[in-house]
Amino acid sequence: VVLGGGAGTRLFPLTKRRAKPAVPIGGAYRLIDVPMSNCINSGINKVYVLTQFNSASLNRHLSRAYNFSNGVGFGDGFVEVLAATQRPGSEGKTWFQGTADAVRQFAWLFDDAKSKDIEDVLILSGDHLYRMDYMDFVQSHRQRDAGISICCLPIDGSRASDFGLMKIDDTGRVISFSEKPRGADLKAMQVDTTLLGLPKEEAEKKPYIASMGVYIFKKEILLNLLRWRFPTANDFGSEIIPAAAREINVKAYLFNDYWEDIGTIKSFFEANLALAEQPSKFSFYDASKPMYTSRRNLPPSMISTSKITDSIISHGCFLDKCRVEHSVVGIRSRIGSNVHLKVRPLACKNHKQK
Repeated sequence: VVLGGGAGTRLFPLTKRRAKPAVPIGGAYRLIDVPMSNCINSGINKVYVLTQFNSASLNRHLSRAYNFSNGVGFGDGFVEVLAATQRPGSEGKTWFQGTADAVRQFAWLFDDAKSKDIEDVLILSGDHLYRMDYMDFVQSHRQRDAGISICCLPIDGSRASDFGLMKIDDTGRVISFSEKPRGADLKAMQVDTTLLGLPKEEAEKKPYIASMGVYIFKKEILLNLLRWRFPTANDFGSEIIPAAAREINVKAYLFNDYWEDIGTIKSFFEANLALAEQPSKFSFYDASKPMYTSRRNLPPSMISTSKITDSIISHGCFLDKCRVEHSVVGIRSRIGSNVHLKVRPLACKNHKQK
């Protein structure tokens, strides 16, 4: 299940006419291509995508890129877009109220005949940039007999207050949560990350573990939590999982690689420019695990008497007698003569709202 219904207010104006997962990344891709490609490369071929805000662009992209006739084939699997809709009854008059509520409104699909053999449900976000083999995550979840598994990232103290943090015991079981703690509360969330397999030296630098918003639930446990135990809870990360951890075996799974939440203009800007660095922390160029997207049938870019340094030039562009440095040029762009394009780091200040 890919959650693609967020309004993306912190990414405005990029989300003025599109959902957050439909925002471009790396010149030629959309954010939704990341979890979709990870699923394909992991051999997961039964995918639901939940959409809500400004979903026309996202729905169009999914239908063109991930279907049986002219996009990426899924064998006996499927990709289905589940748009937020109103239903009979007073409770059915509201839209998705959060991540858990979105899944709850379509929980009946897991009782469907084509879902009867599903044992576990993988829940993903549609606005993160990373490459991951989800089957390693699934295998760990099953081997440790976890009811819920949470993918987590080891981080240092400088970033810890921006995330929901977890504490674990010696077996890797999650025992407590804290949402964006600061001061003494932050220090109290330090853990020995060697328990998750980090080398001692790296563990000392990264004494916190942050939730990535990537979960696996046993199907029966998920349905029980949504329908009976917490029927009014709206969010997985802040409500259902912290409460369920008191009675269910919730395990942490270490992901110690590049991961970025593209939730703000600053993170969007920096993640795109990082793709043009050499060497880059993340690359779309991996023949064994490609990133898929919609076929646009655009011609190769035409570059005439120009100088390009540490940049990405997308399809269908025209560059004439120009200089491009440390930039990402999107599809169908035109840069004329005597133009010098050089992108510098974005300076963002935090302003308190009065």
